[in-house]
Amino acid sequence: MAEKIGRTPVREQAPEERVKNFEEVCYGYSIEEAQREAERCLQCRNPRCVPACPVNIQIPQFIMQIALGRPLKAADVLWQDSSLPAVCGRVCPQETQCEGACIKGVKGEPVAIGKLERFAADTARKEGYFDKTIAPANGHKVAIVGSGPAGLACASDLARWGYRVKIFEALHESGGVLAYGIPEFRLPKKEVVLKEIDNVRSLGVEIETDVVVGRTVTIDSLLDQEGYDAVFISSGAGLPKFMGIPGENLNGVLSANELLTRANLMKAFDKSYDTPVYVGKRVVVVGGGNVAMDAARTAARLGAEVHLVYRRSEVELPARVEEVHHAKEEGIQFHLLSNPVEILGTDKGWVRGIKAVKMALGEPDESGRRRPAPVPGSEFEIECDVVVMSLGTSPNPLIASTTPGLMVQKWGGIVAEDETGQTTREGVFAGGDAVSGAATVILAMGAGRKAAKAIDEYVKGKAGNVDHQP
Repeated sequence: MAEKIGRTPVREQAPEERVKNFEEVCYGYSIEEAQREAERCLQCRNPRCVPACPVNIQIPQFIMQIALGRPLKAADVLWQDSSLPAVCGRVCPQETQCEGACIKGVKGEPVAIGKLERFAADTARKEGYFDKTIAPANGHKVAIVGSGPAGLACASDLARWGYRVKIFEALHESGGVLAYGIPEFRLPKKEVVLKEIDNVRSLGVEIETDVVVGRTVTIDSLLDQEGYDAVFISSGAGLPKFMGIPGENLNGVLSANELLTRANLMKAFDKSYDTPVYVGKRVVVVGGGNVAMDAARTAARLGAEVHLVYRRSEVELPARVEEVHHAKEEGIQFHLLSNPVEILGTDKGWVRGIKAVKMALGEPDESGRRRPAPVPGSEFEIECDVVVMSLGTSPNPLIASTTPGLMVQKWGGIVAEDETGQTTREGVFAGGDAVSGAATVILAMGAGRKAAKAIDEYVKGKAGNVDHQP
């Protein structure tokens, strides 16, 4: 029998209005809406949602606190397993993780776990509430490379366990992909990201920006000269990939990373900043992931007509369903089962369009998705001023090239054990996109938490202390 009360909808900006600004699309729940949605939770004895969460948040417990009208208690439950709940409530792919496993979704709609997580975290932030409980200092210190989600998660756990933790960040602002990659309209920087990072700092974590590990300092110097007991590498995957097709060196071709970094860190969307980004009148975005959607929706807000070209069908789109839905609402034009074969240029070296070919899906490839193949004689052109490549990223090779004994995969990812993050160098751990390649915020956080536990065991084992963290 279908439930009588369906999922509580979340209020949003109207598409015709939000495409003109960079303000957050979703408004989030009110206390009444959150309680109504929380009451839909069945409080399963063996909840399927918890193991489906990469950081194993105790989901029924925090939802119960919201149902009882105690959002700050809900935040306490969240902080036991997540240092960034306001971020995760906004950008995690809940539909394939916790909500995808929710028993309510079998015959109806799953509980809106992500929106409830956001509500609890936002309420705590607005009331200035954060659990700063930490263990007494244990005399050990750990260095973390990169202040993205993996680094912040690892730092939070270690700091709570009594470690002195310092994060080294290459850019001028902390947050990693949270700061430079995810647009303001999905993840507000000042109100959400900076506040969550402030919470991590309040645990005693030090963050030093403008430090390029491999240049300013090295992994070896941190261990041998600066006396760190261990190092966790969470430097992300910021090296963009390109197609290798003719015309990619034309003016007007850029990566999604560059577009989003300019818009986010350099405030290119704000006319009071002298850091514009050129999008012209028409933009073609190549790719189908969340980053492609972010780039397309950002370009639309910068005033361009946007076309998105993806070589598979909508069924295979890797982007979140919600992001695809929002992109369509905002007027992004999708060209599915299409793939660029050449970027066309003017005699002055600027982009004037792309030549693409229609694709047909064949047998599944190693990813499990049907392999696309070009349809002979199906070439067509799309006029544009700018082409944005969103084809994935790989780790910057700088750290690996300056750290003897640190093995990497052929594609650049650092070799590390799945459950511990231990690399081929003693005392050096790694996790997040630097190991896996570009993935989700929550998967990076999960890797950071696993590494924190392994680092604690390594350091205390080396010191002869068997009192490890659980």
